[in-house]
This record gives sequence, structure tokens and C-alpha cells, in this order.
Amino acid sequence: MPTDSIWSYAQGLDHARGADLTGYTVVASDGTAGHVDRQAGHHGMPHLVVDTGVWVFGRSLLVPVGVITSVDTAGRKLTVSCTRAELKAAPRFRTDSETMDHVYLTAVGHYYSELPREERPAG
Repeated sequence: MPTDSIWSYAQGLDHARGADLTGYTVVASDGTAGHVDRQAGHHGMPHLVVDTGVWVFGRSLLVPVGVITSVDTAGRKLTVSCTRAELKAAPRFRTDSETMDHVYLTAVGHYYSELPREERPAG
């Protein structure tokens, strides 16, 4: 996946663009990963900060919107295309200032864009 597309919602998720996803449960391909604590979009790189709870010792993760594969507004749940281990292995998110750090965001985008992806049906 090209790095720039990791910062764009997938085709068919237009209803999620601009929506407040705060509080939504984040589900990886192999189980629940946490919930959306907040959203940001600095440098044209929209992403979510996901609170993992005790699963990763209270650590938060920064997740680009391009890995979201579905959004269930009624169930307040979104699904991402990675596994929990892939989320955990992403560049470490330490402080809120990193949501505005272009170098950090670029490293995160590169990490997620290099993950293998299953082909998704269009639409």
C-alpha cells in the first residue's frame, strides 16, 4: 500500500470521514485492540490514538485511518486490517506531541504501509 494512502479512508468509508470516532471499539483481525481515545489529522495525516487498556500495559497506539476496513456506527465499532501483534509492533507512541510530529507520523505511515494486506473487494 502506498504510504500516502495509509492516511486516507478506504473506498466505501466516506461516512467515517469527519465523523467523531471517539469511544469506538477497535477490532483487529484477531481480536479487540482497545478503543479510540482521540483523533487528529495534523500534516494531512488523519489518525486515531487508540487506548489499549491493560492489553499492552496501558499503552496507546497511533493508527492511520487507512488501515480501517469497516465502521459500524450503530455498534460503535471499527475494524482494522492488522493483527494485534502488528499494532503492538508499530512505532512506539509516547506523547501527544507526536501526533503533530511529521517525522514520527512518516515513520508510522511507512510501518503500516509495509504490512502485508489481504485484497479487499472494491466498494
